[in-house]
Amino acid sequence: MLDDHSRVAYAEIHPDETAATATAVLRRAVAWFADLGVTVERVVSDNGSAYRSHAWRDTCTELGITPKRTRPYRPQTNGKLERFHRTLAEGWAYARFYPSETLRRAALPGWLHFYNHHRPHSSTGGKPPITRLTNLPGHHI
Repeated sequence: MLDDHSRVAYAEIHPDETAATATAVLRRAVAWFADLGVTVERVVSDNGSAYRSHAWRDTCTELGITPKRTRPYRPQTNGKLERFHRTLAEGWAYARFYPSETLRRAALPGWLHFYNHHRPHSSTGGKPPITRLTNLPGHHI
């Protein structure tokens, strides 16, 4: 998941894309973003079955989120996330040789921290995405 304004990213790895998995990830992501002071108002997804499910719709309603879907066969309607996926592949998944999938997966949290807190981003004026969040809890008195 990617915050539209800041480009702060949240990601998990799962073996499937079921509605149960997607809704559980959504709940954890919303809580994670809330810890950063970000209120999730809308979520844009592709048209996969998990995101067309009643479970997804009901979870969004429960969380006060407006679900939106991209236009079919038009990945550019979700361009920011598509670009993040490319950065994720180049910067984490294929950036180095991992002797096992377990080690690749173990490297994801560290890479996400680097991406969010240290990696310059062109859309944020060459600063890391986290700098766009000016309301971080504990940063103001």
